[in-house]
Amino acid sequence: MLASLAQGKSQIRNWLAAGDTEATLASMRALGADIQRQDENTLTISGGELRQPDRPLNLMNAGTGIRLLAGIMAGQSFPSVLDGSAQLRRRPMKRITKPLRMMGANIEARAGCCPLRIEPAALKGIRYELPVASAQVKSAILLAGLYADAPTTVVQPGPARDHTERMLRSMGVAIEAEGEDANTLSLIPNGRLDPLDMTVPGDFSSAAFLLAAGLLTPDSDLNVTGVNLNPTRTGLLDVLRAMGGDVSISEAGLQAGEPMGDLRVKSSRLTGCEIDGETVVRMIDEFPILMVLATQAEGETIVKDAAELRVKETDRIAVMAGELRKLGARIEERDDGFRIEGPQSLIGAQVDGHDDHRIAMSLTVAGLLAAEGAIVTDAACAADSFPGFPETLQRVGAMLLPE
Repeated sequence: MLASLAQGKSQIRNWLAAGDTEATLASMRALGADIQRQDENTLTISGGELRQPDRPLNLMNAGTGIRLLAGIMAGQSFPSVLDGSAQLRRRPMKRITKPLRMMGANIEARAGCCPLRIEPAALKGIRYELPVASAQVKSAILLAGLYADAPTTVVQPGPARDHTERMLRSMGVAIEAEGEDANTLSLIPNGRLDPLDMTVPGDFSSAAFLLAAGLLTPDSDLNVTGVNLNPTRTGLLDVLRAMGGDVSISEAGLQAGEPMGDLRVKSSRLTGCEIDGETVVRMIDEFPILMVLATQAEGETIVKDAAELRVKETDRIAVMAGELRKLGARIEERDDGFRIEGPQSLIGAQVDGHDDHRIAMSLTVAGLLAAEGAIVTDAACAADSFPGFPETLQRVGAMLLPE
């Protein structure tokens, strides 16, 4: 998205050809961006002004994609429609339409969800206090702020992922951080983005499934290289260490402001712990796989302050609890989290990925632990974020049989 807005040619290496990113790439091409694929994982993007698409932009299942793109489209001089799959149409959009309207955006949503219809409007800079820490909402506001008539300020109640502001700063945009823990951000628009020349670090949320498999499988010793180590994303690492996991980190520098490095895990005896507050925000996508880890940990694992899990691609608390129960797990659901006491023995069963990539991958790892294995249906959705997930597990010794 940002390379498509930049003045000049960007080189992006280690781009992930996955369901969500392919949908985003197609949308940016429909908006006039010149995107050339040098190979499967290398892009050359000639940026500049966007143009009106000739059809609605289909973001498929990409929740991040549609929310960030809404911020960009709010500042364009032409109308657009942002839409997606049936799953995406169920996800709430009021959290971005409210602040964007406060900025002057002319944006309409169907019953608070997509499709989003956006008409040209002059945007103004605002000060907006996020009701909950959300990187997607923050990013939508900051991206709209690129087109505002004055600085745009976002006040976060706590830390949230900061990939957008790191990349914007690397492209020459002034973003000032103030206040306790630098949770007040002000973007000063300058009308220009410099092009990128970067290698994308590996996604920590994808690496989490491999880390979990390595910790839970006896006699494992697994290295995962080139992983993004942004501290706003690595709450799971803190939790794994608190649970007694043998995890070591070797840092290897920065890419577009993002720290990256290598992770090594060895099979470990885990103990339960309690997770709440700011740690929840720093690992919000890792709770499905944490539930699998918790079934094997000695003692109680209790999660609080995680109600956001109920409005992801699925209600991840209810869905994971239901599917793990099919494997024999005992889980106490709570409004904002869950309680699991372990260790527990898992049994073989057929479980369903519910068209949610993180659910499907978590259940696959759970199947590695079940006495008779497991059949995971609707598992192809793993390709939304981790194409080649089954093959990757097989390369490190998992026995997976396609149905």
